Amino acid sequence: MTAVRERTAPAGTAQRGPRSYAVLWAMPPLLMVLVVAVYPLVRVCLESVRGESTWSKMLASASFREALWRTVAIAVTSTAGCLVLGTFLAIVLAFVPFPGSRMIGRCIDTVLALPSFLITLAFTFLYGTAGLLNAAISLATGEASPMVNFLYTPAGVIAAEITFFTPFVVRSLLASFAVLPRQHLDAAASLGASPWRVLRSVVMPEAWPALVAGGGLVLLLSLNEFGIVLFTGAKGVTTLPVLIYTKGIVTFDLPGAAAVATVQIGLSLTLYGLYRVSFARAMASRRKETPGVAVEPA
Repeated sequence: MTAVRERTAPAGTAQRGPRSYAVLWAMPPLLMVLVVAVYPLVRVCLESVRGESTWSKMLASASFREALWRTVAIAVTSTAGCLVLGTFLAIVLAFVPFPGSRMIGRCIDTVLALPSFLITLAFTFLYGTAGLLNAAISLATGEASPMVNFLYTPAGVIAAEITFFTPFVVRSLLASFAVLPRQHLDAAASLGASPWRVLRSVVMPEAWPALVAGGGLVLLLSLNEFGIVLFTGAKGVTTLPVLIYTKGIVTFDLPGAAAVATVQIGLSLTLYGLYRVSFARAMASRRKETPGVAVEPA
């Protein structure tokens, strides 16, 4: 027994060493996060309370309430459009074989590498007042005034955001469909299930976590989107990021901009918390159905 204790004691001592080194290795990234991310956010929140009536003026401002409502409405509508369009595209690319499907998938992935304002610039060339579509309509009808003028409205902003953020949903769903057991589909088809029923009863329940992950990511990104709204130049479309830019850069109202930014931070963190809770519940229910499955959010 004494020999066994003497042999096991150094092993326990050796195991405590790497843990202490792990704490030291964790310090540099922790300090980097505190300096780069946490400190600026804290400064913004502190800046918002410098003025005595900054928050009361902001909450009483009609422009702030309009920007808050417009931000939430555009983000929710864009997310819903991305979920519908992204689900349709992912199902077609994954389960409908046709020539060129791989190339189309690569083209959709390419959008993820582009800045958002390029989508708005492309929309301007296509659907602007002097774009290709209005030029073609003018040649066909002889009308001098542009017939298509939706780009400079909230609908144009939503269309541009759906175009830019849909690949995030498509990529999440394609990754989920890739690990879907083929035996489940063959078994459902052999039992006489129609393609629609296979999709509804077999495919979509397995893709639910990926749908939650993609939709949550799109909601967060569209909530904080600035480039598309700014480059669209839509009249009367003022979101919270645009209001922050106007107060901080145009009018030099730094406490007011910090107050609006604090609301933006709180709204983003709240949505992120709801996203994590929803994803955790979706994964918990999936683990009960299929034990041993471990999936991380996209």
